[in-house]
Amino acid sequence: MRIDLHLHSTASDGEFTPEAVVEAAAAGRLDVIALADHDTTVGVPLAVEAARDRRVHVIPAIEVTSSGRGAELHMLGYFVDPGAEALRRHHESARTGRARRMEGMIARLQEQGIPITLEDVMAQVSSGRTVLSRPHLARALVAAGHVGSVTEAFNRYIGEGGPAFRPTEFLDPAGAVRLILESKGIPVWAHPPLDLLDKLLGELVEAGLRGLEVYRLRTPAGQWPRLEAAAQRTGLLVTGGSDWHGPQHGRLGDFCVTREQVAAFLDAGGL
Repeated sequence: MRIDLHLHSTASDGEFTPEAVVEAAAAGRLDVIALADHDTTVGVPLAVEAARDRRVHVIPAIEVTSSGRGAELHMLGYFVDPGAEALRRHHESARTGRARRMEGMIARLQEQGIPITLEDVMAQVSSGRTVLSRPHLARALVAAGHVGSVTEAFNRYIGEGGPAFRPTEFLDPAGAVRLILESKGIPVWAHPPLDLLDKLLGELVEAGLRGLEVYRLRTPAGQWPRLEAAAQRTGLLVTGGSDWHGPQHGRLGDFCVTREQVAAFLDAGGL
């Protein structure tokens, strides 16, 4: 079984529609995927419907943005109820908060002599229900010729610590965990930074955290043993996925995990 538990679509900052993500997953010979858009589940029903005629199972998921210890931290929620009232409220709050954040980052860029506008960013958005994220701004900077790539945009301007970066103003990490639990999901810490792992793990486990994302395309394999050990020490499930946003991250399916690697997680979700 070939599995990818961390995919994004145009419902947040991915390049493919939810339906196209499913098509790409089928072409990449994936058996199980999780659509985990940032702070929204609006793409999940579309992906589930698209998967009906394909040999792909879609796990309803979300990636909840939070901030704590001076960093932006993300909690994956798996097997959530996409229509949960708590998620609907969070989606609306996230849209408003991210719009304010985007306006602030644009203002900082303009102060540095970079004439980017909100209209430029919105040109990179697929629909009015998309949750604005930094990749939209990065793509706008590329399209306007201010940088040569999305990576350069993050490195020079909008990455954490960059001159135009503004932190999110959302839930704290424990609050993100509780939101997922309230939505009947399994909360998993996405790409946990090693410098915060020991500092925050106990607090998050106490809040109800049930897993760690261990196997990820952009997490060096040399870090996997430490994450595995932390999960084993605290009795947490382990997950993995590509964190795929589009072709810039390679062909969907080139990176995957096996059932053996995430068996306990799948069993917890009834798969």
